[in-house]
Amino acid sequence: MAAVTASGPAAVRGRAGLGGVIRSELTKLKSVRSTWWTLLVLVLLSIGFSALICAVIKANWHTMSASDKATFDATSTSLGGIGFLGPLVIAVLGALVITSEYSTGMIRTSLTVMPRRSVMFAAKGVVFGLVTLVLALVLSFLSFFIGQALLGDHSATLSHQGTMRAIVGTAIYVTLCGLLAYGIGVILRHTAGTITLVVGILFVLPIIINLFPSSWHNAIVRWLPTSAGDAISTTVGTNDHMFSAWGEMAVLGVYVVIVLIAGATLFRTRDA
Repeated sequence: MAAVTASGPAAVRGRAGLGGVIRSELTKLKSVRSTWWTLLVLVLLSIGFSALICAVIKANWHTMSASDKATFDATSTSLGGIGFLGPLVIAVLGALVITSEYSTGMIRTSLTVMPRRSVMFAAKGVVFGLVTLVLALVLSFLSFFIGQALLGDHSATLSHQGTMRAIVGTAIYVTLCGLLAYGIGVILRHTAGTITLVVGILFVLPIIINLFPSSWHNAIVRWLPTSAGDAISTTVGTNDHMFSAWGEMAVLGVYVVIVLIAGATLFRTRDA
């Protein structure tokens, strides 16, 4: 008797790898209009705000006190847009990367296609983190060069001590803030709630701490996530109540790692 051979599509063997999921997540990120609008806002605010600050300072330089001129930080000033407003904008995108799928129900489809949740979680974080880091680096350098051109005789150069650290560190700071929002988004699974909490951490909490007595403030300020941005972008003077620039970045990094671990754990164990 002749053997009967089953016809039909060949069985798929192996497991979906991280590389394929990264390509899928990158396509997904590029295909959403909110991504492009958010990144456009980041570009305009980062460069525009920094340019405005530098232009105003140059125009009013003669009215500044001698002490203000002596402590003027040209590098930090030119990075004000990306360093101050950048985390807010990128936090919105970090939240949307994951919460938008929960709000539309697409997360069920994504998990059906890619049931390995840890791989999917990692792929989303890698894609978002790399895109943010590359753009933040470009914007940091552009903000610096445009700002120094506007400051004229009061400008700094890349060879000045701390300048490269400030530019690259600011880009890393913005990226870490975005990953913080991504991790919180996975935990809360709600866009508005995630953005509200991140804004509270990055903007409201420092204001509240400033209202405390100086002894309390000085003891707490080094542990704030936003202290990393202040410390890494400063090239003139130091704050005795903070860790070193990279020490403060390490503090923020620990917060991000804790949130991502919590997010990854919940992403793997909770129903979609």
